[in-house]
Amino acid sequence: MLKAIFWDMDGTLVDSEPLWGVATYELSEEVGRRLTPELREKTVGGNFDNTLRICASHAGVELAELDYDGLRERMYTRVSELFAHQLEPVPGMVELLSECARRNVAMAITTNTPRQLAHHAVTAVGEHFFDTAFFGDQVPQPKPAPDMYQLAAQHFGLDPHECLVFEDSITGMQAATAAGCRVIGVVADPHTPTPDRVRTLGELHGSIDFSTITADMVEQWFEQLP
Repeated sequence: MLKAIFWDMDGTLVDSEPLWGVATYELSEEVGRRLTPELREKTVGGNFDNTLRICASHAGVELAELDYDGLRERMYTRVSELFAHQLEPVPGMVELLSECARRNVAMAITTNTPRQLAHHAVTAVGEHFFDTAFFGDQVPQPKPAPDMYQLAAQHFGLDPHECLVFEDSITGMQAATAAGCRVIGVVADPHTPTPDRVRTLGELHGSIDFSTITADMVEQWFEQLP
C-alpha cells in the first residue's frame, strides 16, 4: 500500500530547469567558458559544487583559483530573481496534489535546491500540501547519495519501499533507488537511460502530462513498481 510520496522539485513539481539553465550558463561564462548543452545536462539535479566543478573543468580553471562564495552568491541571487517572476507549478500538479492530500497520503518535497531558493517553488505549488521538506543544504550528503530519501522515510516511520518518488533527473533517481524507494522517472525522452528498477512516466502513462493523471493511477503504478 502506498504510504507516502516524495516529490522532487525542479523539473517535477515546477518547470524550473530552464531557469536554472539561464543561471548556469551565466555562471559558466563568468568562470571563463560557456557550457555546451551536453555539459549543462550533467548539472541537472546536482548541487552547486557539482555545477561549479563542471564549469571549472570546461574552462580549464582550477577550483582553488575561483571565488567560490562570490560565485555561489551571485548564482543564487540570479536564480532567486528568475524564480520570483517566472516560476509556476507544472500543469495539473496542483489538482493531483489536492487529490492525494484528500486521501491522506503523506507527502514531502525532496530537493537538492537550497532552502533559500526553494521557498519560491514551495509557495508557487502550495506549502500546505506537504508534511515536510528536505533541502540539499540540510542533509549530510545531497543527491545522488541516498541520505535525503532515507531521512524522508524515517521522518514518516516508513520503510523506503513503502514510499513512491517522482524524479526527473538521473541524479535524483540514483538517490531514490539507492535508498530503496520505488521510483517513477519524469523524463520526456524515452531513450533516456535510467537506473534499474525505475519506470518512467512515459512507460506507465504514455506521456509526462500531469494534467491527465489521477491519484488512482498513481496508486496502481506504485503496485506495479519493483
